[in-house]
Amino acid sequence: MRCLVTGATGYIGGRLAPRLVEAGHTVRCLARDPRRLRDVPWAGAVEIVQGDLVRPETLPAAFADVDVAYFLVHSLGQRDFERRDRQAAAHFAEAARAAGVRRIVYLGGPEPTAAAPDRSPNTDTGRTAGRGSSAHLRSRAEVAGILLSSGVPTVVLRAAVIIGSGSASFEMLRYLTERLPAMVTPRWVGNRVQPIAVRDVLRYLAAVADLPPEVHRGFDIGGADVLTYAEMMRRYARVAGLRPRIILPVRALTPTLSAYWVGLVTPVPNAIARPLVASLIHEAVSHEHDITGYVPGEVLGFDEAVRLALVKIKDADVETRWSGASGRDAAAEPLPSDPEWSGGDNYVDHRSRAVHAPVAALWRVIESVGGEHGWYSFPLAWSVRGWLDRLAGGVGLRRGRRDRHRLRVGEALDWWRVEEIEPGRLLRLRAELKVPGRAWLEMTAAPDPADPDRSVYRQRAVFLPRGLAGHAYWAGVLPFHGVVFSGMARNIARGAEQLHARERG
Repeated sequence: MRCLVTGATGYIGGRLAPRLVEAGHTVRCLARDPRRLRDVPWAGAVEIVQGDLVRPETLPAAFADVDVAYFLVHSLGQRDFERRDRQAAAHFAEAARAAGVRRIVYLGGPEPTAAAPDRSPNTDTGRTAGRGSSAHLRSRAEVAGILLSSGVPTVVLRAAVIIGSGSASFEMLRYLTERLPAMVTPRWVGNRVQPIAVRDVLRYLAAVADLPPEVHRGFDIGGADVLTYAEMMRRYARVAGLRPRIILPVRALTPTLSAYWVGLVTPVPNAIARPLVASLIHEAVSHEHDITGYVPGEVLGFDEAVRLALVKIKDADVETRWSGASGRDAAAEPLPSDPEWSGGDNYVDHRSRAVHAPVAALWRVIESVGGEHGWYSFPLAWSVRGWLDRLAGGVGLRRGRRDRHRLRVGEALDWWRVEEIEPGRLLRLRAELKVPGRAWLEMTAAPDPADPDRSVYRQRAVFLPRGLAGHAYWAGVLPFHGVVFSGMARNIARGAEQLHARERG
């Protein structure tokens, strides 16, 4: 079949697309900025088209001749995510109906409600989340309703916590458990959850594409275990080889306070932690298991799902991460190569260093910046700035990097986003800090024309202020930049020279 995958730059979509290819399907991926799929290993096996679900005029070409269309986008983390997702679902449904798509598949969330589920074998109009449910779950239920009402046969898969390397839910669980041997927790840690392994989610997503058109309904999907969140933390600790965790639930911790705590302790920023935490105040257990009648097979238990995720992290084999789809669209930003930066004031800090090492060694150091390798200068200043950003609700430094040594366009790298990468020559990062303006950091490696065993490192930091606050911000941080950026250039050059010396023996 010909499958259209929306959200291919995201956590689930980025894993589903190559699996559909492996299953023999022809895959087309819709992306606002196709460059963000340029460097993925499977880019050559799929068709990548540019389009935006909030701009319906961009969709007809993407939906042409499509048999199955996957709706895997979610605007979680944006202030108006409910409106944006409602709009995107409506445009998606209309485009699918107009193009004669034979099947829509949507991965949504659980619907916490006391209402009895519809157990009819071939129809399901979808349950409506109750008034007390979180905005996150309400939005998921609303999108499901829009797609089920599209006139196109639709399957909605409702999953709770997804356990897999790089998922936001797993990162929350992992960091809370690993960093806090004893913790005071909100009472919702006693609510029951039915987590599911990401590989089971992907198996279901791929398999339901083959269901007959009369199957038009939602399915609850979950793993083999039903646990409280507290039990999940204790069992994670056991699988990870940690000491038993002490957990004391208290009434005083509201979902809002809990979200701030999650934002400080884990890599997940407040904007995403808030809706996720709000959804955990409800129990999320499968009301029915009808999916097994259509897609047979055993599902993994919680312990095995955690073990597999930890193996992926240890082996640096994380395909996608939750942070890959967050942040503003890079296509909307002016690039450093734009003439005069598209107008307006800007501040530039430029550094260059002669490096007694070839370009290859210098590039390996450049591409490995961030994450566990750090930023090669004044670690305390970077840490303090990261903490200040977390306190302001930003991403801080904790997002790290997906791979220790390799980067792709569109990936998150601490508080940066990889905007452009030219292997062996250029790395350009766009800041996603809470700042009154826009900022970039560009690093380049060039050969020394006089000596092939030497190279030149160039570094450029650019800031486009927004209003008076932006100019005041730059003036305030300028003294620190003198230390941070000069030290960074010096230490990256030194790191390349040391790497080259080690390789030469």
